[in-house]
Amino acid sequence: MKRLGTSRLDAIDRALFDRIAAAPLHGTRPWLRALSRAADHGLLWTGTAAVLGAFGGRTGRRAALRGLGSLAIASATANTVAKHATRRPRPALDGVPSLRRLLRQPVTTSFPSGHSASAAAFATGVAIESPLLGAAVAPIAAAVAFSRVYTGVHYPGDVLAGAALGAAAAGTTLRWWPRASDAPPSAAPAARPAPALKRGRGLSVVVNSGSGNGSPIAAGPEDTAEELRALLPEADVRVCGPQGDLAKMLGEAADRAAAVDGALGVCGGDGSVNLAAALAVERALPLAVFPGGTLNHFALDLGATTHGATAEAVEAGSAVGVDLGLAADADGTRTFVNTFSLGIYPELVHQREKLEGRIGKWPALAVAVAKLLPSAEPVTVHAAGRPRRLWLLFAGNGAYEPAGLAPTRRAALADGLLDVRVVDGGRPFARTRLAAAFLSGTLDRSRVYRTVRLRALDVDSLGDADRIAVDGESVPAHGALRLSKSPAALTVYRPAVAD
Repeated sequence: MKRLGTSRLDAIDRALFDRIAAAPLHGTRPWLRALSRAADHGLLWTGTAAVLGAFGGRTGRRAALRGLGSLAIASATANTVAKHATRRPRPALDGVPSLRRLLRQPVTTSFPSGHSASAAAFATGVAIESPLLGAAVAPIAAAVAFSRVYTGVHYPGDVLAGAALGAAAAGTTLRWWPRASDAPPSAAPAARPAPALKRGRGLSVVVNSGSGNGSPIAAGPEDTAEELRALLPEADVRVCGPQGDLAKMLGEAADRAAAVDGALGVCGGDGSVNLAAALAVERALPLAVFPGGTLNHFALDLGATTHGATAEAVEAGSAVGVDLGLAADADGTRTFVNTFSLGIYPELVHQREKLEGRIGKWPALAVAVAKLLPSAEPVTVHAAGRPRRLWLLFAGNGAYEPAGLAPTRRAALADGLLDVRVVDGGRPFARTRLAAAFLSGTLDRSRVYRTVRLRALDVDSLGDADRIAVDGESVPAHGALRLSKSPAALTVYRPAVAD
């Protein structure tokens, strides 16, 4: 292969390199070196993603995930494909110590710049989800790219090629994970009027102290309760402590609310909301959801992003009707406001729940994944008169997007549909085929993955699937299973801006 150094473009590239490396930017070389080192192995971007995930809300988490996914694609492409295809040596500075020499690194392939590819990939991935967050990250990415030239380890052409590769890698993520719409999900009119509870009079709220423990910025339960009392001074706000019975306290709160034609309120995660939603429907009460969990999927779909937003909706009487998912087996009927699943996920949740009280939610999840996945097997259920081996059966309360294995949002909260997705464990090499289809963007054509939208689904027997998960909570189950919907059954307060 003809070496790049013989071309006119290469000569221009070298001339630009000499000018940049000799530029008198006094006092900047040390911090540029430090920044370049911080970006080694993606550490700078991993830390940035952690900050976005912790403080950026749902948008920040999406941006962090897309940024890291883009970085992984760009880094693999730059370091395992592009560099081996070009074999361009790194710059050699006469009389000027380069970062390569300071780190005692051998002469390695220079084109393209892997650091620049990773920086551009992460910044572009973040910008796809949030232009504002992308604008905040872009200067750091640009500084990393510039540092690679100024400290003497790459030519400008290497950096530009790496940046182009990184931006392209971020763009390819849209094939697997389309950008989420910022439009809030639609809902139905409330089946019955929700009272406008001025200053919260008639509202009975339970704060679950066990929710939100996986969030590094979660406020304490007593602080949360005081905030709610300040927003709605006449509401009855009580805290369910670590040893408390949440279901019992919610039932008592529902009784108090029903006695005064008021409303039931809950501050917690999706599992807490699930319990409260079932009671609200049973007692014909409107529900007020205050986000207090780690992820708060249902609250965020409602547009209830803050406690203040929900409080305003309660005082204004702004409410909508949303569907309630139903999962009926031999043990009774359970509700779900977000998702249902059986297969590997419920067991994963069960293992996490056994550990999270001692080590926290996210470390417990990591341990559960490491313990379960190597030895996991599909479950066998019976449907349509024959056995079926499944890795996963997922049902969303409403049609979720995107259509792949990582559903993140829904367009409607009251469409009357179940979004059913199945990963078939009965075909040869099902795990390998599924992974290949996901990575190649051909999941919709894979024979081991199926998705369909239904109004109801019947499973003759759960077989050896002895656990199911509703809204992220794992519970025992057996016998026949019927999944269905109760259309617009739940009346819930929703900020008017979300409508």
